[in-house]
Amino acid sequence: MNILVVGASKGLGKALIEGLGSAGDTLIGVSRTRPEDLIVDAERNVRWVEADLMFAAKAAHTIEQAVIDDGLDTLIYNLGIWETLAFDPAYALLDSPDEEVQAIVSCNITSTILLIKRLLPLLLKSAHPRIILTGSTSGLPQSGRPEVAFGASKFALRGIADSLREGYRHQRLAVTCLNLGYLNTEDPLSTPLDLAAQRGGGQLIPVHDVVQMVRMILSLSAASYVKELTLPAILDERF
Repeated sequence: MNILVVGASKGLGKALIEGLGSAGDTLIGVSRTRPEDLIVDAERNVRWVEADLMFAAKAAHTIEQAVIDDGLDTLIYNLGIWETLAFDPAYALLDSPDEEVQAIVSCNITSTILLIKRLLPLLLKSAHPRIILTGSTSGLPQSGRPEVAFGASKFALRGIADSLREGYRHQRLAVTCLNLGYLNTEDPLSTPLDLAAQRGGGQLIPVHDVVQMVRMILSLSAASYVKELTLPAILDERF
């Protein structure tokens, strides 16, 4: 299986590169720079593509050329940016610069669509093509969050997923949107799960749990798929 993870240099993306795949699989990470402390075993082939999705068209071309020869089975789009004061009581739309709003929409929506458009012909050649989009609970109705550009972009991910399913249902394209709550990205996958789960006092989700959910999705047969998966922290009072 060839798995491409976009936004893989740190946090959840890095954990996905370290935690997914089996012997003989290829993991391809995409980020502006490759992390130096990546932990991978010798049984899986790990490659890296350096690309900046803020420059959507150029990055999409670079990534396509990097995977075109070996093909692609799964695209995991984990990239996303948010307002400088997002998740801070001081956030206010009126204080968010126009350039910041444009950058969030470009990176979180435009780049996503352009990259999928580039890679879709390769994915559809796979016997089991899959796209997994890392969304957010901020993209759900009545999320309780005020961040306008970030929230809109995560709502858009769900729309992208719905439209792709309808457009390529007969090619058996499985598209999943993960609606994730607040993550503990301080503790890497190498941290024992019991210890990582303590951070945040029930308000944060260890990346271990997300990796486990993605493993489950990738283990399904071609006869089914997970449409959406909402994973909030246990003490998140919004859900």
